[in-house]
Amino acid sequence: MTMTKTVKDLVAQANREVVTISAEEALERLSHPDTTFVDVREGEEVAKTGRIAGALHVPRGVLEFQADPASPTHRDELGPGRRLVLYCASGNRSALAAKALVDMGMETVVHVGGGFPALKEAGGSVTA
Repeated sequence: MTMTKTVKDLVAQANREVVTISAEEALERLSHPDTTFVDVREGEEVAKTGRIAGALHVPRGVLEFQADPASPTHRDELGPGRRLVLYCASGNRSALAAKALVDMGMETVVHVGGGFPALKEAGGSVTA
């Protein structure tokens, strides 16, 4: 079997199709009442490093299910009318996740370039 696209290709395509914001811009949005920060890293990563205070943890593998209002596992924090700011460990998974949500029809989705380390370095408060 020959792969026609690599993960690098998929991430590059996602980054062309979704909005990437800086960690500083993301942190400015954190206090907006209509904004939900979403940490799409795996549980083990969050347990080891913590997450940005106020962020909702939704692992990448279940994000689409929890964002879909028709899904039995839907979470209101990801619903229509919310502005979603996604982040991961580096910006790759969050780019793919943001593209998936945009493909589902969500219009107010962005992701953070540089991910969790950039947010932490920009002064983001970290909680367990």
